[in-house]
Amino acid sequence: MGRIKCAVVGVGNCFAGLVQGIEYYRKNPEQKVIGVMHGEMAGYSIHDIEFVAAFDVDSKKVGKPLSQAVYAEPNKVKWVDSLPKIKDVIVKQGPRLDGVGNYVQKVVDPVEEQPVEKLREEIVQELKNKEVEILVSYLPVGSDEATKFWAQVCLDTGTAFVNCMPSFIASDTEWAEKFKDANIPICGDDIKGLVGATIVHRTLANLCDRRGAKIGQTYQINVGGNTDFLSMKEQERLNSKKISKTESVQSQLSQRLPDQDIYVGPSDFIPFLGNTKLMFMRIEGRMWANIPYNMEVRLEVDDKANSAGIVVDAIRYCKIALDRKTGGPLIGPSAWLMKHPPKQFTDGKAQQMAEEFAKAE
Repeated sequence: MGRIKCAVVGVGNCFAGLVQGIEYYRKNPEQKVIGVMHGEMAGYSIHDIEFVAAFDVDSKKVGKPLSQAVYAEPNKVKWVDSLPKIKDVIVKQGPRLDGVGNYVQKVVDPVEEQPVEKLREEIVQELKNKEVEILVSYLPVGSDEATKFWAQVCLDTGTAFVNCMPSFIASDTEWAEKFKDANIPICGDDIKGLVGATIVHRTLANLCDRRGAKIGQTYQINVGGNTDFLSMKEQERLNSKKISKTESVQSQLSQRLPDQDIYVGPSDFIPFLGNTKLMFMRIEGRMWANIPYNMEVRLEVDDKANSAGIVVDAIRYCKIALDRKTGGPLIGPSAWLMKHPPKQFTDGKAQQMAEEFAKAE
């Protein structure tokens, strides 16, 4: 079908896992592609995805070839030795805004700030010169102003937007209307993991609910050792993340739990865990004859592999929408791939809607 020209904002661990995974399968064509829900979508494979532009604020990455920047500290993903396909892409500077929190400043050395409008002009020109079709946002949690900046850039350049972060754009009425009026696709907000903490929690909560068992209280806590978790040590940056994860679970229940009976969110940063994410979940309640039950789950995953398999689908859904000249929030794909979509559905219904969208003429 041809290439899908993409740009990324945030050359961190998540992006490193995405491009290194694509390269891993390119170098090992005999291996079946696993860790992705669709091998092909409307004729597009993961190998049609090409990153032709990249933006960051870290001096260890800005001005460097993208093939080198993905290995720069504090990135921890090193699944393949080299990335020849992106060696000619140079990482450009983006505006800092609220993208670097107090804790992350200890491991990220931002380049000298430039006027935002000057950077905007350079970014718009870069996207046009590289004929970018889709922008993937891997900004840090809590980057609300930065996310709005990049969303507006997409509107100004006609670029589709994959918002992997819990800063609400696709699920915000005003922003959604802007993308719809401009006929530009957006898939968001806040990427689910392939087999991640929230998808496991919402699936088990929905199972209990459908089987007639009453849920009394539930919690999910997460710990990890990469810059995502370091950033989330700053509690003020966590509001939208907690909303996103909590509402994702609440949406699967026939009766909403009182706020004091549900907790879903990051817990702490443990440096030696690196990209390993640990999730601890508990559901407790009552069943027949008011007899109590409870369950506990411990999930251990590589946080970046968990993200990449979803993002390659989000990119391809956006490309399909561009081919069809369909704009605005992608309702089915967003519900299937994101924690805080414009509209929540059960996962079975969301999957059906997403796959119907991919197949529709």
